[in-house]
Amino acid sequence: MLVSSLLFFSIPLSLALAGWWALQAPKEKVGAILLRLSLVLIVVYIAGVALRPTLSTEMPVAHLISFSNLSAVILGLVLFMALILIKFSTNYMAGEARLGFYWRWLLNTLAAVTLVLISNHLLMFWLGWVAISLSLHKLLTFYPQRPRAVLAAHKKFLLARLAELLLLGAFTLLYLQHGTLFIDYLLAHFVQVKFDSALVLTPFDHFAGVLIALAALIKCAQLPVHGWLMQVVEAPTPISALLHAGVINLGGVLLILFAPLFIQVPLAQWLVLVVAGGSTVICALIMTTRISVKVRLAWSTSAQMGLMLLQCALGLFELALLHLIAHSAYKAYAFLNAGNAVNEDMQRRLAPSKNPSRLDWFLAGTFATVFVLIAITALEYQGAWSIWVLLIVALTLLIAQRSGSNNKTHLLTILGLAALVIVSYSLMKTLIAQFIPSSSGLSVASLSMADIWVASLFISLFVMSNLLRYQGHKAAMQRISIALFAGLYLDEWLTRLTLKLWPVRLPVRAKGKVLAVEQEKNLKELYQ
Repeated sequence: MLVSSLLFFSIPLSLALAGWWALQAPKEKVGAILLRLSLVLIVVYIAGVALRPTLSTEMPVAHLISFSNLSAVILGLVLFMALILIKFSTNYMAGEARLGFYWRWLLNTLAAVTLVLISNHLLMFWLGWVAISLSLHKLLTFYPQRPRAVLAAHKKFLLARLAELLLLGAFTLLYLQHGTLFIDYLLAHFVQVKFDSALVLTPFDHFAGVLIALAALIKCAQLPVHGWLMQVVEAPTPISALLHAGVINLGGVLLILFAPLFIQVPLAQWLVLVVAGGSTVICALIMTTRISVKVRLAWSTSAQMGLMLLQCALGLFELALLHLIAHSAYKAYAFLNAGNAVNEDMQRRLAPSKNPSRLDWFLAGTFATVFVLIAITALEYQGAWSIWVLLIVALTLLIAQRSGSNNKTHLLTILGLAALVIVSYSLMKTLIAQFIPSSSGLSVASLSMADIWVASLFISLFVMSNLLRYQGHKAAMQRISIALFAGLYLDEWLTRLTLKLWPVRLPVRAKGKVLAVEQEKNLKELYQ
């Protein structure tokens, strides 16, 4: 166990040391060396996973490191993303004057993320959580001359401090109540409480669960504290990919990790159901009004994080983990491929489309429902039905709108694709459930109030999105579209409150004429 602990701990340590070295190393060599380091760390990770203990030990140093399947899966995902980001940044950031600064804080952020993921100690977990935010702040202000980026980073900085205080309060309460800082001991106790009617959660436990839920909502940029996420897209593209594919997911990681506590605290559960549910619907609708590809992706991230948190609130933690992995891979690709995405989006908008007829909608809904019912029967599923309602809605859209793509798809082809989606989803859900056995039996009951609430959210999203798309010419829909384009004005009050409580001096942009003179001067110097 000690060997595996040292291997895991060497990952954040190596990344932190590499960050210190990168600021002083020759710029032309850093990228290649860091790429080799990332490959070495993947080998170290594989060795650490292979040597994970099957029996517990009382060695205090080794016990600081988490050997859970959850930690192993997400740590592997982060290291894979680190490899991709370093490879992409080597070319993308070439020629930047502050390249050493970029490498230092990118690696420090990755080191802090990996420290959180391997932590089995509340204090170490919290320190890593704080370090992530402080390092990321340096990256978000990589272009300090941009007022919009500075304001967004300022709001993010203050919200991060709030989330950290909430998390510190939760961890303090858990320590005072249970007398231990080791996470696995706490989780084992909460699992026992869940399945032993003789045990109950204390008021401290309930309060800690609510604080953890609030910290997760803030970390995942849920309404109304979402505005900074849409405005930090002025940072370099690799930083956006790091944020949207990695750091933003930590709220979900927090709820999945403390699942046995969170799911037993009704107030925390309903707090997430209401806030994350509203964020999912509103952000998904607002996204459809945006033109900028990166801004659309940012609104999509907030909506996707809301959906992941909803899955946690329903007790579907294996599905939340699957969502986290898929979303990370997709968002990393989407941001790093943002240049090509512009052309693809233009082609999609200009392509001739045909509005689905009532028969198309009826057939699509029928086929989608049949496919989902077959999957539910095959899995002998017991739990919340709302998530299957979402799948029915998604497949209905996929089948009904087959004529709206660049190339019209034959009905049999799209039905085969829908069937493949169902099979893949069912298999992956079953597989991921094996990685977090502690979450089994935590799902809310079918047709409970929570289940009905989430199903109604998904149906309302389906109805509103189709009304905006196919009835957008009507006056009522145009008024709604205008409000959505303004983000329902939710971020304005938070920005004003932020600047009132903690003002920040924003950089002044150079005037156009002055900027033109400077550019002309630089060109002359270049050609002399």
